[in-house]
Amino acid sequence: MRTLAIRHVGFEHLDLLEDLLGERGHDVRYLDAGVRPLHDVDPMADQLVVVLGGPIGVYETEAYPFLKEEIAFVRRRLAARKPTLGICLGAQIMAAALGSRVYPGPEKEIGWKPLTFTNTGKFSPLGHVGAADVLHWHGDTFDLPPGATLLASTNLVDNQAFALEDYGLALQFHLEVTALNLERWLIGHTLEISTTEGIDVPTLRAATIEAAPVLEPLALNAFGSWLDDAGV
Repeated sequence: MRTLAIRHVGFEHLDLLEDLLGERGHDVRYLDAGVRPLHDVDPMADQLVVVLGGPIGVYETEAYPFLKEEIAFVRRRLAARKPTLGICLGAQIMAAALGSRVYPGPEKEIGWKPLTFTNTGKFSPLGHVGAADVLHWHGDTFDLPPGATLLASTNLVDNQAFALEDYGLALQFHLEVTALNLERWLIGHTLEISTTEGIDVPTLRAATIEAAPVLEPLALNAFGSWLDDAGV
């Protein structure tokens, strides 16, 4: 099995998901968006593609022209119904690839809080998460793509997760993060933290120390269940 992870910033990587994929026999490789072009990469070559997060907007194509190529890459893969997982920016790229609008949300959603599942979401792989807090770290949101099934929401953002049958899963939030690696986020996102009202490093760290160990086994179950359903 081969997994391609499209990465936008070095510290937002697969984290606990990488260990899970390794245990399942996946050969994981990273492609750094904006550094390594996608034009000569076959969207069908890998059994799984994971599109990771990052602090840019899907609509910022003038500043980040590689986004057009990345959206086209994901569009081709989804059209072929190949297993694809999008996390945060990756979920927004999936939505854009399916023709949906991506735009700034009502306010930034940064921190730990639980999801509200739809009836379908409760019985999906995400149902393993239950009432546990998950990490939210985004300012943008998206319209639900045609043909997608809504799985989860929060009080601030309606479209937090959607599924495309068994082959596509888009998560606006982060299940993959561990408390250890989040320290890199607290450094890398220092400007965003310092300029977002009501957010600070000590509070985020304290919430992470409490919530991340609870979420980790649930997240592994959720990811494992989805990988099983997707056949990877």
